[in-house]
Amino acid sequence: MNEDWEQLELARAGDETAWRMLFQRHYGPLVKMTSCIVGLVDPARDIVQECFVRLLHCKIKHRDGTFRSFLSTMAYRLALKEKGRRNTNRRIGDLDVIDDAPSPLEEAIRNENDRRIVRVIQSLPDHHREIVALRFFSGHSYEEIAVITGIPIGTVKSRIFHAIKSCKVKLQERETSL
Repeated sequence: MNEDWEQLELARAGDETAWRMLFQRHYGPLVKMTSCIVGLVDPARDIVQECFVRLLHCKIKHRDGTFRSFLSTMAYRLALKEKGRRNTNRRIGDLDVIDDAPSPLEEAIRNENDRRIVRVIQSLPDHHREIVALRFFSGHSYEEIAVITGIPIGTVKSRIFHAIKSCKVKLQERETSL
């Protein structure tokens, strides 16, 4: 969105409204994506806040891509760095999914489904989990994911295909065992 680049310039000039709009538009999806990579929600929130702090001070060499891709690349790399720093295999079975406020019943059903899906996603190998996070939690296209991760687009497509297939099998296995 060209508008986001313009709002960034306004925010850098001190416009708090522009800054708030950028933050509100991108914070939720970035937290979802980074929490899927890191495995915990609180560090993911810290990573996203760090992205926004860096955004104010970083030198942007070009604006060929979208603002969302630029910000997601920054968040993705920080999440990988944090994950490496932690060097653990923690599970996030109780991931808090940031969302609009549904009714209590809808929320309970959604939370249970989200927990099941997140458990399955967390059981994927890292290279599949990261691609799934970028595609489905952050909404990036295959081309954007290839740029963000630095891998060929064919590899992106293959990993998404195999990750979805694996998730489907694991979800079906869990349903039959209930």
